[in-house]
Amino acid sequence: MNKTYGTIAALGLVLAGLTACNTESPAETPAAGTDTTKQLVFGLANQQESVTFPAALAKGAKAKADELGIKLVSLDSQGDQQKQAGQMQDLIAQKVDGILLVPLSPGPGQALVDQAAAANIPVGTVHGYVGANRDVESPYEKLKFIVTENERGAGATAGGMAVQQLPSGGKVAVITGAAGFDENTTRVEKFTAALEAKGGFQVVATQPGNWTKQDGQSACQNLLAATPDLALIYAISDDMAVGCAAAVKSANSKAKILGVGGSAAGIAAVKDGTLAGTVCYKPYDSGVMAVQLLHDAVTGKLSGTPKTTFYDTPGVTKDNVDSCTPQW
Repeated sequence: MNKTYGTIAALGLVLAGLTACNTESPAETPAAGTDTTKQLVFGLANQQESVTFPAALAKGAKAKADELGIKLVSLDSQGDQQKQAGQMQDLIAQKVDGILLVPLSPGPGQALVDQAAAANIPVGTVHGYVGANRDVESPYEKLKFIVTENERGAGATAGGMAVQQLPSGGKVAVITGAAGFDENTTRVEKFTAALEAKGGFQVVATQPGNWTKQDGQSACQNLLAATPDLALIYAISDDMAVGCAAAVKSANSKAKILGVGGSAAGIAAVKDGTLAGTVCYKPYDSGVMAVQLLHDAVTGKLSGTPKTTFYDTPGVTKDNVDSCTPQW
């Protein structure tokens, strides 16, 4: 990139003035092939680090930044779209060398990428994508890359596990997250397609669980009261699945439960048989991958049309539960 950089000390003073909470990784020897006269500075505009998933992503990003000798300015939007927009503007104003965006929403996220691109600052997204009505496998052209989970693939994996758990079929209910999240669609589409392809399944109800254990339990209580003979409940996050398991136990139901995420709570529940299975997500690994790709983009090793990188998200049951080490 053709831009003039200030000294490391000047960057440090300016970045210290950011009003948002930030953490910085210590300076180390720059990676081979980079300009050794300066230290690269990356910004991470994260979602909500009080939530374990984006917090794990930030830890992975910081670890890789430390390894590569990059200063990482990690900003926490605390789930507030306006705050994330302001933090992106701060990073742009400070002329960081690259930005990793963990978008709260695809539509507003596109506007933030536009602003960074106008300032000639490379941007990649992690754990999500930008652009309204855009498929994740067709990245917005102003991005450098996307690193994320294959949400549709995760749904297909969960659908395959459902078929294995209930080869004769049965009544199924789905617990979605809070309204407005793309995952409510992407994690469900291929799940239901797998059931339809097998035959013998009926998806009789869908209720929101708002991503929480408590609301997942409440939603499952309502579902089991209305349909006591449910054979399987698919909750699109482990937290909701674990809450649902409490409702199943209280109702003396034999319904099997599948989750998504591979969280510590989810894996523990698979181990003790509370959950029939889950899909193993790896937020720490995604943070590591994203910093490496942004480094490659900034140093000219990554060019051309932006691409989406999906990391591996295997299905996990009690038979192979030790293959998924929880990262959140």
